[in-house]
Amino acid sequence: MNTKNLRHARVATLSVLGLVLGVAGCTGPGKFTREGSSVAEEKMSIIKAGTEWQMGHQAFLAGDLEKALKKVDASLSLNDSVVKSHVLRGRILLEQGSLGSSLESLLTATTIDPMDPDAHYYLAIVYERLNEPGEAVGHYEQACELDGYNPSYAVAAAEMMIDLDRIDDAQAYLESDPMFEHDPGVRQALGHIAMIQEEPERAVTMFEEATLLAPEDPAILEDLVRAQIATERFVEAERHLSRLLRNPETGERRDLHHMRARCLVALDRPGDARNVYKDLLASDEGGSDLDAWIGLGNVAYLINDTRSLRQCASRVVAIAPNRAEGYSLWALNHRAGNDLPKAITAARRAIEADPSDPALRAFYGVLLTDAGNRADAIDAFTDAVTLAPGNSGYAMMLEQAESGSFASIPSTTE
Repeated sequence: MNTKNLRHARVATLSVLGLVLGVAGCTGPGKFTREGSSVAEEKMSIIKAGTEWQMGHQAFLAGDLEKALKKVDASLSLNDSVVKSHVLRGRILLEQGSLGSSLESLLTATTIDPMDPDAHYYLAIVYERLNEPGEAVGHYEQACELDGYNPSYAVAAAEMMIDLDRIDDAQAYLESDPMFEHDPGVRQALGHIAMIQEEPERAVTMFEEATLLAPEDPAILEDLVRAQIATERFVEAERHLSRLLRNPETGERRDLHHMRARCLVALDRPGDARNVYKDLLASDEGGSDLDAWIGLGNVAYLINDTRSLRQCASRVVAIAPNRAEGYSLWALNHRAGNDLPKAITAARRAIEADPSDPALRAFYGVLLTDAGNRADAIDAFTDAVTLAPGNSGYAMMLEQAESGSFASIPSTTE
C-alpha cells in the first residue's frame, strides 16, 4: 500500500473509532460519572435520614409519639444501619406500651453495635417491664461498663439487684467505683440500701451527703427526713419538712403534712400538731382522711380536748369499722372520763380488730393496771413482749407490773 493510501486508511480508522466512541457516549454517563452520581445519592440519603431522625427525636421530646414514630420509620427506610434510629424507635414503642416491638428494635440496635450503652440501657428497661429482672440487671451492668461516666446506669443496675434481693451485691456494686463516690444518685441509693438493711443511722449519713451534693433535690431531702424520723431526730426532720412544704412542687402533699404533725407531737408541740391536722381535715379530701382523724384524736387526748376526741373516735369507727384505731380512741376517751370498764371493753375490741399489734396489748395492760387488775395486766404485757421481743419498753412494763411498781402513763393509738 502506498503512502497516500495508508494515510487515508488511518484517517478512516480514526473516523470509525470516533464514531463508535461517539455512539457509546450517547448511550449514557460513563463509569466514573455513574459512580459519582451513586455516591452523591447515598450522601443525600444519609442527610435526609438524619433530618428525619432529628424531627422524630424532637417530636419524642415534645410527647408527640405518633409523629415521632412516623419520622423515625422514615429515617430507617432511608438508612436502616444507624443504631441511634433503632434505639429511638425502641424508646418510642416503649412509651407506647408496645414492649415486644420495642424489644425487637433495641435488639436490632445491639446487633448493629454491641458497644452502644443506650441500647443496653433501654433494653434493660424493657426487660424490667417484662418482669425479667435477671436479663434487666445484666443489660444495666453492661450499659454501665460501656459508659462509666453515667452513674444513672449503675444506680439502675443496683436497684434491680435490690429487686432480686441481692442487697449486699447492690451495695458492693455502688461502692466499687470511686468515680461515683460524689454522685448524689449513688449516695441516695446507698441510703435506700441502708434503710432496707435496718441501719437508719448509716442511711442518715448517706442522705446527708446526697443532700450536700444536690441541695435542690426534694426527693433526696424527703429520704433524709424519713431516715431522721427513724432515728428520732425530730428537730432536724421537722425543719426539713417545713422546707419541703414551702416548695411549690411538694407543698400540697398531704403525706408530708402528716409527717410534720407526727414530728410536732414528738417534739411536745401538740397544739401545733392539732393545727396541722385541722387544716388537713378542712380540705376537700379531709372528710375521708382516716390518718388525719386518728392523728387529731391522739392530739386531742394529749391536750385533754375530750370533745374533739369523741368526734374523732366516732368518725374513725364510721370510716373504718374493721380497724382498731377507732376503738382505741374510744378507749382513750373513756379513760379520760374515768370510765374504766368502757375503756377496757373498747380496748378489747381494738385487739380483736388487730390481734398482732403489741401496742394494743400494752395499752390494754395499762387500762387493766388502772382498774387494779394486776394478774390480767401481767398477761397483757406478756403478750406485748411476745409479739415484740426486742421492745425494751414493753419488757419494762411487764417487769414493773410483776413487781407491783407499775406507773400508769398516757397512751395514744400510735
